[in-house]
Amino acid sequence: MEQPLVSIVIPVYNAAPDLARCIESVRKQTYRNIEVFLVNDGSKDASSPICHMYERIDPRVHVIDKENAGVSAARNTGIAAAQGKYIQFVDSDDYLAPGATATLIERAEHAGADMVIAHYYRVDGGKTTRHGFLKRRDVMDQREFARELMDEPASFYYGVLWNKLYRTALIRDNGVLCREELNWSEDFLFNLEYIRYAHRFCAVDTPVYYYVKNEKSITHTQIDLVGVVKTKAKLFTYYKGLYESLGLYEKFKPQIYKYLVATAEHP
Repeated sequence: MEQPLVSIVIPVYNAAPDLARCIESVRKQTYRNIEVFLVNDGSKDASSPICHMYERIDPRVHVIDKENAGVSAARNTGIAAAQGKYIQFVDSDDYLAPGATATLIERAEHAGADMVIAHYYRVDGGKTTRHGFLKRRDVMDQREFARELMDEPASFYYGVLWNKLYRTALIRDNGVLCREELNWSEDFLFNLEYIRYAHRFCAVDTPVYYYVKNEKSITHTQIDLVGVVKTKAKLFTYYKGLYESLGLYEKFKPQIYKYLVATAEHP
């Protein structure tokens, strides 16, 4: 099988305690044809020296130092620099399973998929649990994938970036970016916009990612109820627009409205 280049984008902000674990999990992927962008978003701890150390020892690793502007701006910087056929996102306090990229690429190349979505592990202290929904192994079109999404309209599985593989050209050609004005659910909005332009979707039930629950994350420390309501109201416009464009809004209106009261939690 051809081994296309995969760009792995890791936004970094004051992530020193967990950063080496994250980067090592990426460097040790069984799939070797990768480029790694460590986007240092104005860290004030030892994150920058750690990033530059890995840049010196691994030619696949590239560091981009920038002023602090938030995770969305950091991801957008990585997207702009990416040269790979595909883009994969990793958060700096999490880590990849050893065969993560290989699993996603094999499925994408075999099926000609624009998006591959995978199961993942949730790590909470000493407890690790497996999560994911889709059991289908066939190729889904937009309408079929949108129908599946309606079963869990606010889930991490569908909403986050890190359990998916994206086609770079599709992102670039359609100007799909993370919205920098949002500090919560910006990844969900990215996915809603990406789905508008993607035509082939595939799922794998192999967990590819270890999501580490972090009580100090933005989701846990900087989001209040008013902020959640305002953000969901904004996202709802895009949610509704996607389903209207697919001719599915009337059929799934109750589930779409369910999104307004649902909380993005792990099942």
